[in-house]
Amino acid sequence: MTKIGIILGSTRPGRNGEAVAHWVHEVAAQRTDAEYELVDLLDYKLPLLDEPAPAAMGQYSQPHTHEWAAKIASFDGFVIVTPEYNHSVPGALKNAIDFLCAEWNNKAVGFVSYGSTGGTRAVEHLRLIAGELQMADVRSQVALSLFTDFENFSVFKPVDAQADALTSTLDQVVAWSKALAPLRAN
Repeated sequence: MTKIGIILGSTRPGRNGEAVAHWVHEVAAQRTDAEYELVDLLDYKLPLLDEPAPAAMGQYSQPHTHEWAAKIASFDGFVIVTPEYNHSVPGALKNAIDFLCAEWNNKAVGFVSYGSTGGTRAVEHLRLIAGELQMADVRSQVALSLFTDFENFSVFKPVDAQADALTSTLDQVVAWSKALAPLRAN
Protein backbone atom coordinates (compact mmCIF):
# COMPACT_ATOMS: atom_id res chain seq x y z
CA MET A 1 0.00 0.00 0.00
CA THR A 2 1.13 3.55 -0.72
CA LYS A 3 2.79 5.20 2.30
CA ILE A 4 2.55 8.95 2.85
CA GLY A 5 4.63 10.75 5.45
CA ILE A 6 3.15 13.86 7.05
CA ILE A 7 6.21 15.88 8.03
CA LEU A 8 5.84 18.41 10.83
CA GLY A 9 8.36 21.00 9.68
CA SER A 10 8.67 23.20 12.76
CA THR A 11 10.62 22.48 15.93
CA ARG A 12 9.91 25.79 17.63
CA PRO A 13 8.63 25.65 21.24
CA GLY A 14 4.92 26.41 21.32
CA ARG A 15 4.63 25.77 17.58
CA ASN A 16 1.22 26.00 15.91
CA GLY A 17 2.28 23.26 13.53
CA GLU A 18 1.72 20.48 16.02
CA ALA A 19 -2.07 21.04 16.06
CA VAL A 20 -2.09 21.48 12.28
CA ALA A 21 -0.11 18.27 11.67
CA HIS A 22 -2.39 16.29 14.00
CA TRP A 23 -5.42 17.64 12.10
CA VAL A 24 -3.87 16.56 8.78
CA HIS A 25 -3.09 13.13 10.20
CA GLU A 26 -6.58 12.69 11.70
CA VAL A 27 -8.24 13.54 8.39
CA ALA A 28 -5.82 11.35 6.42
CA ALA A 29 -6.20 8.40 8.79
CA GLN A 30 -9.90 8.19 7.89
CA ARG A 31 -8.97 7.47 4.28
CA THR A 32 -8.34 4.01 2.82
CA ASP A 33 -6.22 4.95 -0.21
CA ALA A 34 -2.86 4.96 1.61
CA GLU A 35 -1.14 4.54 4.95
CA TYR A 36 -0.32 7.83 6.66
CA GLU A 37 2.33 8.45 9.31
CA LEU A 38 3.11 11.62 11.21
CA VAL A 39 6.83 12.41 11.21
CA ASP A 40 7.88 15.07 13.71
CA LEU A 41 11.30 16.62 13.11
CA LEU A 42 11.70 16.95 16.88
CA ASP A 43 11.98 13.15 17.08
CA TYR A 44 15.10 13.06 14.88
CA LYS A 45 17.38 15.56 16.62
CA LEU A 46 19.19 16.49 13.42
CA PRO A 47 22.05 18.91 14.12
CA LEU A 48 22.97 21.59 11.64
CA LEU A 49 24.06 19.59 8.59
CA ASP A 50 27.14 17.70 9.73
CA GLU A 51 27.80 15.23 6.92
CA PRO A 52 31.22 15.66 5.29
CA ALA A 53 30.04 14.48 1.85
CA PRO A 54 27.24 16.11 -0.16
CA ALA A 55 23.89 14.30 0.21
CA ALA A 56 23.84 13.55 -3.53
CA MET A 57 26.74 11.14 -2.98
CA GLY A 58 24.69 9.05 -0.53
CA GLN A 59 27.74 8.50 1.68
CA TYR A 60 26.16 9.11 5.06
CA SER A 61 28.46 8.81 8.06
CA GLN A 62 26.32 9.88 11.02
CA PRO A 63 23.86 7.56 12.84
CA HIS A 64 21.19 10.29 12.89
CA THR A 65 21.49 10.63 9.10
CA HIS A 66 21.08 6.88 8.59
CA GLU A 67 17.97 6.91 10.81
CA TRP A 68 16.50 9.91 8.97
CA ALA A 69 17.33 8.41 5.56
CA ALA A 70 15.62 5.12 6.43
CA LYS A 71 12.48 6.94 7.57
CA ILE A 72 12.24 9.13 4.46
CA ALA A 73 13.07 6.22 2.14
CA SER A 74 10.13 4.26 3.59
CA PHE A 75 7.57 6.66 2.08
CA ASP A 76 6.10 7.01 -1.40
CA GLY A 77 5.05 10.63 -0.92
CA PHE A 78 4.76 13.43 1.59
CA VAL A 79 2.61 16.18 2.98
CA ILE A 80 4.82 18.83 4.53
CA VAL A 81 3.26 20.97 7.25
CA THR A 82 5.21 24.21 7.42
CA PRO A 83 5.05 27.66 8.92
CA GLU A 84 6.42 30.66 7.10
CA TYR A 85 9.35 32.33 8.82
CA ASN A 86 10.65 35.59 7.33
CA HIS A 87 8.99 34.91 3.94
CA SER A 88 10.58 31.44 3.71
CA VAL A 89 11.07 27.92 5.04
CA PRO A 90 11.93 27.24 8.69
CA GLY A 91 15.62 26.47 9.13
CA ALA A 92 14.96 23.11 10.81
CA LEU A 93 12.88 21.93 7.84
CA LYS A 94 15.42 23.08 5.26
CA ASN A 95 18.18 21.40 7.24
CA ALA A 96 16.21 18.12 7.42
CA ILE A 97 15.60 18.20 3.68
CA ASP A 98 19.26 18.96 2.92
CA PHE A 99 20.52 15.93 4.85
CA LEU A 100 19.26 13.63 2.06
CA CYS A 101 18.94 13.43 -1.69
CA ALA A 102 17.98 10.10 -3.32
CA GLU A 103 15.48 9.33 -0.57
CA TRP A 104 13.32 12.25 -1.81
CA ASN A 105 13.55 11.43 -5.54
CA ASN A 106 10.51 10.47 -7.61
CA LYS A 107 8.03 11.04 -4.82
CA ALA A 108 5.04 13.34 -4.64
CA VAL A 109 4.78 16.19 -2.17
CA GLY A 110 1.93 18.42 -1.07
CA PHE A 111 1.94 21.31 1.36
CA VAL A 112 -0.09 22.51 4.32
CA SER A 113 1.22 25.89 5.34
CA TYR A 114 0.34 28.54 7.87
CA GLY A 115 1.26 32.11 8.64
CA SER A 116 0.05 35.67 8.27
CA THR A 117 -0.27 35.15 4.51
CA GLY A 118 -1.12 31.46 4.78
CA GLY A 119 2.50 30.37 4.58
CA THR A 120 2.40 30.66 0.80
CA ARG A 121 5.86 32.19 0.46
CA ALA A 122 7.40 29.25 2.33
CA VAL A 123 5.63 26.89 -0.07
CA GLU A 124 6.95 28.84 -3.06
CA HIS A 125 10.47 28.13 -1.83
CA LEU A 126 9.68 24.51 -1.03
CA ARG A 127 8.38 23.98 -4.57
CA LEU A 128 11.78 25.08 -5.94
CA ILE A 129 13.58 22.77 -3.52
CA ALA A 130 11.26 19.89 -4.44
CA GLY A 131 12.04 20.39 -8.13
CA GLU A 132 15.76 20.12 -7.48
CA LEU A 133 15.17 16.89 -5.54
CA GLN A 134 13.12 15.40 -8.40
CA MET A 135 9.90 15.50 -6.40
CA ALA A 136 6.51 16.09 -8.00
CA ASP A 137 4.82 18.91 -6.10
CA VAL A 138 1.05 18.85 -6.43
CA ARG A 139 -0.95 21.93 -7.32
CA SER A 140 -3.47 21.83 -4.50
CA GLN A 141 -2.36 23.09 -1.11
CA VAL A 142 -3.80 24.17 2.21
CA ALA A 143 -2.89 27.74 3.17
CA LEU A 144 -3.95 28.48 6.74
CA SER A 145 -4.17 32.09 7.88
CA LEU A 146 -3.22 33.07 11.40
CA PHE A 147 -6.09 35.58 11.18
CA THR A 148 -8.93 33.26 10.17
CA ASP A 149 -7.82 29.70 11.02
CA PHE A 150 -6.39 30.34 14.48
CA GLU A 151 -8.01 31.92 17.50
CA ASN A 152 -5.69 34.50 19.08
CA PHE A 153 -3.07 33.45 16.52
CA SER A 154 -2.43 30.22 18.46
CA VAL A 155 -5.50 27.98 18.87
CA PHE A 156 -6.07 26.06 15.65
CA LYS A 157 -9.67 26.33 14.42
CA PRO A 158 -9.67 25.95 10.63
CA VAL A 159 -12.56 27.36 8.63
CA ASP A 160 -14.72 24.68 6.98
CA ALA A 161 -13.30 25.27 3.49
CA GLN A 162 -9.86 24.10 4.65
CA ALA A 163 -11.11 20.51 4.93
CA ASP A 164 -11.94 20.53 1.21
CA ALA A 165 -8.49 21.92 0.40
CA LEU A 166 -6.90 19.18 2.50
CA THR A 167 -8.94 16.46 0.79
CA SER A 168 -7.87 17.78 -2.61
CA THR A 169 -4.22 17.91 -1.54
CA LEU A 170 -4.30 14.35 -0.18
CA ASP A 171 -6.07 13.11 -3.33
CA GLN A 172 -3.35 14.60 -5.51
CA VAL A 173 -0.44 13.41 -3.34
CA VAL A 174 -1.75 9.83 -3.34
CA ALA A 175 -2.47 9.84 -7.10
CA TRP A 176 0.95 11.20 -7.97
CA SER A 177 2.70 8.89 -5.49
CA LYS A 178 1.09 5.91 -7.21
CA ALA A 179 1.88 7.28 -10.67
CA LEU A 180 5.56 7.71 -9.77
CA ALA A 181 5.91 4.16 -8.40
CA PRO A 182 7.51 2.77 -11.62
CA LEU A 183 10.24 5.43 -11.41
CA ARG A 184 11.00 4.50 -7.80
CA ALA A 185 11.19 0.81 -8.75
CA ASN A 186 14.14 1.46 -11.07
